[in-house]
Order: sequence, then C-alpha cells, then structure tokens
Amino acid sequence: MNPPIPSASSAAGVVARFLKARGVDRIFALCGGHIMPVWMRADAEGIRIVDVRDERAAVHMAHAHAELTGTLGVALVTAGPGVTNAMTGIANAHVSRAPVLVLSGVVPRPQENRGGLQDMVHTDLVRSITRYARTVREPALVLQELDEAVSRAFGQGGEPGPAYVDFPTDTLRGEVPTRVQLDEHFRPKSPALLLPDPKAVDAAVELLWSARRPLVITGRGARGAGAQLRQLLEKVPAVYLDTGESRGLVPDEHASVVAAMRGTVMTEADVIVTVGRRLDFQLAFGSPAVFGSARFLRIADVASEVRDNRRGAVELFASPAAALSAMVDAAGDRPPSVDREWAAGLRKRHLERVVKLRETMAHAPDGSDGRMHPNRLLAALQAKLPRDAIVVADGGDFLSFARVGLSSSAYLDPGPFGCIGVGVPFGIAASLAFPGRLVLVATGDGSFGFNAIELDTAVRHRAAPVFVVANNGAWQIEVHDQTSTYGRVAGTKLQFADHAAMARAFGMHAERVERADDLPGAIDRAFARRPSLLDVVVTPEAVSADAKSGLAWVPDLQPLAAWDEAERAWRQGSS
Repeated sequence: MNPPIPSASSAAGVVARFLKARGVDRIFALCGGHIMPVWMRADAEGIRIVDVRDERAAVHMAHAHAELTGTLGVALVTAGPGVTNAMTGIANAHVSRAPVLVLSGVVPRPQENRGGLQDMVHTDLVRSITRYARTVREPALVLQELDEAVSRAFGQGGEPGPAYVDFPTDTLRGEVPTRVQLDEHFRPKSPALLLPDPKAVDAAVELLWSARRPLVITGRGARGAGAQLRQLLEKVPAVYLDTGESRGLVPDEHASVVAAMRGTVMTEADVIVTVGRRLDFQLAFGSPAVFGSARFLRIADVASEVRDNRRGAVELFASPAAALSAMVDAAGDRPPSVDREWAAGLRKRHLERVVKLRETMAHAPDGSDGRMHPNRLLAALQAKLPRDAIVVADGGDFLSFARVGLSSSAYLDPGPFGCIGVGVPFGIAASLAFPGRLVLVATGDGSFGFNAIELDTAVRHRAAPVFVVANNGAWQIEVHDQTSTYGRVAGTKLQFADHAAMARAFGMHAERVERADDLPGAIDRAFARRPSLLDVVVTPEAVSADAKSGLAWVPDLQPLAAWDEAERAWRQGSS
C-alpha cells in the first residue's frame, strides 16, 4: 500500500502555503514519518529545507536566523525523540525571546493513547517554554492556529518567543475546505506600534535630562531602535553599555561607549535607562547593592523588560523606537545636566583599557606547557576580521575571553540561558542568511562538541562559516573551580582531540595550529577557503575573568562573588 500524497489543499499543503505567504524561504529540519506530508509540501512550494543532524541544532539555526534577519525562524522536527531533542533549542529561544515557530507531528488520531510509535503529548512537555503550544486535530482549524502561533511568536499581545504546533499525521493528509482558507490568515501582519503615554514621556525627559551621571543599557528589545538610540545619545551624552543581546547598535567608536568600565559605571550612575533589557543576572538583578541609589527609567514594549526585579521611577511601556523619538521631541532644545567631566573620564579610561587589552592580548605569554594563550588567538582573529563580519562566540571559559576580545557589528552568543553548543548551528544559519559576509564562529572545544556533527550540514548546504576551535582539552572554568575550591579535578578533563581531522573528513578545509606565529597564515587560508575550521591548541593554564569571578561555583544571592558579598552587606545594612 502506498501512502496518499497530500495535495496543496491538504492540511500539510496549507501549512506550506502559509509559511511561504508569511515570507518563510527556509526551514531547518530533520525528517521523520510523522511530518513527511509537511516536508514534501514545503519542498513543493519551493521552501528550502536545511536538513540537519540533530533536532536541537534545527531550532538553534531557526533561532539565529530569526535574530539576525528579524523574521520568523522555523524548525520542523518529527515526533517523540525529535521533539525531546529539540527542547534545549526551544528553551534557549524561550529565554532569549526569539521568534521561532516549531512544527511537529503526532500519531494518527485512531492510534492516539494506544501505544503507537512515538506517541507522546508533546504540548505538555513544551508548554512552559513556549508562548503557544497546541495540537491541531481538525484540518479546518490549521490556518487560524498557525496565524495565532506566529502572532504569539512575535510577541503580539505578549512576550515574543517560540511557539509550538503539531498535527496528527492523518490530519496533515486531510483536506482543508476551500471556503475556510481565508486570505486574512495567509497575509503577513505588520508589527504593532505602541505609542508612549505623553505624560510618561514628559516624566522620562525630566528624569533623564536632570541626571548628572546617566547610564543607558540596551537589550533585545532595542534592536529595532538603533537610529533613535543614537539620536538620544547625541541629545543627552549619557554613557552607554550594550549587552550580548544588542551588540552593534551603537558603534565602538561612539563617544558614549564605556564597555571596559562596566563595573565602575554601574555603581556610579545616578539614573539607569534600560531599553528593551531585563535586569537579569548579568545586571545583578538591578540590586541597590550594585546600583546604589540610582533611579531607573525602564523602556520596553514587553512587560518583563519594563518591570522585572526593579520598577522604574518612570516606565514607558511602548515600542522603544517610538519612546526614544518621543523623548527627543519632547525635550526640544533643553540642555542636559550630564556631568561631562565624569562621562569624558569614563570614556578616556575605557579607551585606555581597550588599547591596553589589545596590546596584552597580542603579546599574552604562552603557558608553562608551551601552549599559546587564548588571547593570542583572539588578537590574531580580530586583526583579520572585516568590519561587516558576523561573530558567533560560544563556550564557557573561552566565551569569557571572546566576549571582550572580539568586536563586530553583528554578534551572537549562548545568551542569558547560557546555552553552550549554539556556535556551530548559529554560524551555519548566519552564513546561509548572509552568504556575502564572513561568519566567524569562535568556540571552545567543549561547546564545539555539542553540535560538531553539524559540520556535515555546513558542507552539504554550502554554508561557509569559519569555525575556530580553542582547544584546551578541558571544561576549563569547572577545572579552575574544582582546583581552587576542592583541591582536585573530577570529570572535567577532555583530550586535545584533532578536530581538524574530523572537519576534513566532512570535506572541509581544516588545519591544526599549535604555534601563535602560524596563526596569521592559517587564518588567511581559512578565510579564503570557506567553509573551514582551525583547531587551535591553547593552554588550559589561562584563567578567564568568569573563572575568577566565582560564576562557576554559583554564589547564593548574586552570580558573581563580588556582587554576592555586596548583596549580603547591603541586606545586613552595612553598606
């Protein structure tokens, strides 16, 4: 018996036509029988299928595609283990608030709850890490459910993030009545513009224009407001910090950027402006133990980015671009009260630290084992990067070095979930979305291993990233914690594996580099022969800032040891 081939008006056909109508030109997927009808209809509609080797990577790729393009990322995974494999990617997109649609299948309706192959209630598994989770059993309801899922993914009426929809396989083969295939569900929807309350705008202007030491911190929600943000910084010469969520919105050469003075400015500012940014662990939860008596101005179109952990003295619940423009317009020619000597001093010390960092990175000494310091690798890479490069940094210990050692106009990393292993799939998706730009994936060897098999995906789909593996043969941040805290190492050592040999096995240009003097030539060849991989042996003796900070041993009250001590002192009333 041959299975029926779904038509363009089948539920599977309608799913594919819906995706195409919404501008989806590729889906990231791993095949399986439960989703075959959608798979083949997507192919028939001319939607590119980027088939991967693990479902987690499919969702990671959809996540990166969404982040970099500002469009919907779509992953298609099969039932049972397909969904459970995908859950790490879904959870990461959930914490990062990335607009991702995950589609799957379940057993045919006559087999439900009878022990059918891969019969699971997926929605129960993913509901807590998605904005929407539904099983659609009736073909006539497919369109409206997809419409709702995509709206939820983009945060229309709530927080953006992944949405999940699955279908029994017999539903996918069923016909959708022509009369219910309404154009209103196929049509792309423009994002809503939330205008700020004029009274709140006036209060925001009063607060910010009166500040002596204002600090602006941006996050995910500021991505569409780069021009308005820079306009505000021209009007009010506040100092500025980006985060991994908003790298590149304000160029490094801008006079407000003081990234190298992050710890100092967080304690000295009297007004903190958050634009589309949560006050999460990376910002000490906004605690007075770190931020002192500073008042907060919170700007976002997502509730959790307006009022998490600390309420603002003023809160603008509005589209960040509209809110920033309204503030500039309302202020008119009013002169700001910024202490320009304070701001200029921070900028001067920032630049001095940047210059010193570049110098020390380029000349970082080898370890006693004769292996190079990871900063030598990062300095060599930075020297060769074009201005429009897309950088993906991944790892635990190595990410701490790369976060400050690499600068680019577009940047992705494991994000607030700390989801190491994203580097390879993020890099592949970035290269497919922007084939004319150099994509650099700088990753530790531990994190590389999570999705190393996706090198095969890169070669098969002609994605052209440059993968650079900092190979120190260990989960080094944990090794440092175990050594310094417990006096012994247990279960955290790896081997100095030959990752270049594996890459060559997949048909990729690859080299193993063990001497810093060999880096420039190897990097040139890797950039010219993409996709490529450099397996760079570095010393495990290098201690990162994150290893020194106590991040690995997870203090009770704050993520960093110094902040934890300050929090304890503040709660006890001694600071």
